[in-house]
Amino acid sequence: MTQFALSTPTTGGSRFPSKPLPPRAGAGLKTGHIDAILSDDYRIGFLEVHAENYMGDGGPAHRALSAIRAEFPLSVHGVGLSIGSETGIDPDHLDRLARVVERYEPGMVSEHLAWSSHDAGYFNDLLPLPYNQATLDRVAGHIGQVQDSLKRPILLENPSTYVAFEQSTMSETDFIRDIARKSGCGLLLDINNVFVSATNHGWKPLQYLRDFPLELVEEIHLAGHAEDTDDEGDLLLIDAHDRPVADPVWKLYEIVISQAGPLPTLIEWDNDVPEWPVLRHEAMLAEAILDRMGPASMLGSRHAAE
Repeated sequence: MTQFALSTPTTGGSRFPSKPLPPRAGAGLKTGHIDAILSDDYRIGFLEVHAENYMGDGGPAHRALSAIRAEFPLSVHGVGLSIGSETGIDPDHLDRLARVVERYEPGMVSEHLAWSSHDAGYFNDLLPLPYNQATLDRVAGHIGQVQDSLKRPILLENPSTYVAFEQSTMSETDFIRDIARKSGCGLLLDINNVFVSATNHGWKPLQYLRDFPLELVEEIHLAGHAEDTDDEGDLLLIDAHDRPVADPVWKLYEIVISQAGPLPTLIEWDNDVPEWPVLRHEAMLAEAILDRMGPASMLGSRHAAE
């Protein structure tokens, strides 16, 4: 399986300035925010887009993203590869992803540890997987296929989960660590997903983070979650992406940065999206933690600022 160096930008005839993701806070790019971002005196650390929104050939969306990419580092986050699917990676979808990556030369490309397709059917959900050797081999093989197509490493994101499988024979952290070692991918640590899953399954989030291979993390996601109840009346958290980051998630983030050092950190807000100043405020909260906790971290800084 081909191995690639982490954090290596695309080479060749570049259309844009080389802008690797800096160890700063970023935000998900929303079309309605573009003018505000470009005119803002505060220069956000980076912006992230969902690859599937830019798989067409042209139009206003690409013109706007080109203007953003000329000014800011970019991260491309996929939501539709279905890395865990038993039926394999859709070659047409992978080709479209490769064209987006070639076109915009992002600092990072990431996908979810999940599946969302079966045969010709697609689901509007990121569905969980059993953690066992057969799944590990399949996912690692799919990641290798993606990395070979993109000619670069990707990051794999830990999921938010609501069910567990009797077929699982290893912990989520061991599973993710072994996938990274086998495929050569990096990791995207979504701290809200950790908190959501821990609450739903009765784990200790700090124990999960102690077991997680922080040395392989290249990007962090933060988001808000909603509270609900399950059929038995117990608390159930939903990874809603529709509100500010919760205080317990901020506290976990401080702990991670104190251990891992400053890392590119994305504020995700995909539903009930507020005006740009609200997202900017969340990003500035993350940036303050990076500035305060990062310099004295155990692993130190692993990224060069712009």
